[in-house]
Amino acid sequence: MNCANCKKLVCLVGGRKRPAECPMENYPEVYEKAKIIYQDPTIKKMALNAGIVEARGYIEWPRIKDTIEFAKLMDYKKIGLAFCIGLLKEAKKAQEIFESYGFEVYSILCKTGAFTKTEVGELPQEYQMKSKTGYTIGFISCNPVGQALLLNEFKTDFNVIIGLCVGHDSLFIKYSEAPVTVLIAKDRRLAHNPAAALYTYYYDKYFHRDQQSQ
Repeated sequence: MNCANCKKLVCLVGGRKRPAECPMENYPEVYEKAKIIYQDPTIKKMALNAGIVEARGYIEWPRIKDTIEFAKLMDYKKIGLAFCIGLLKEAKKAQEIFESYGFEVYSILCKTGAFTKTEVGELPQEYQMKSKTGYTIGFISCNPVGQALLLNEFKTDFNVIIGLCVGHDSLFIKYSEAPVTVLIAKDRRLAHNPAAALYTYYYDKYFHRDQQSQ
């Protein structure tokens, strides 16, 4: 299974001659299972409304508009915002926008229920971040599980991630009872535009050097 390097794209153009390694050729039972899942009324509604939003806003709408329109079509009332403290300004602006569309918004900071990182496990000395004056920073752990559980308590209909760290976002998604989307994927180096690393010649060389050093 190697769809990223497929040149035939049979699934897109509707052809019948599939590559030998095509998952559609080798795992038909998986796709039959998926069809059954789509018959669940909630799943069907999500899939149909996602298609509507894609068609209506294609190329025209920014992602936050997509999110708003999808939430409206789904009849969601309560929106949860799980955000990183480093994107406090962005979270405040997003909350204002969602509220202007009539949503009830519950925003929760990554440091909620703060505890020290040593309470989870000892962080090796070389990975403890220090300020220029030698003061240890990053000592208070983020709590994505706590963010998810708290939004579960408020019974949000739809949760939106704003800049949670890689791994923390995974934990949040794992424990969120409501469906989750990502509004901003954190990338401090690239102004929260991680796709830029895929388009830039510099990063082609960077990843090549990185592989050689391993």
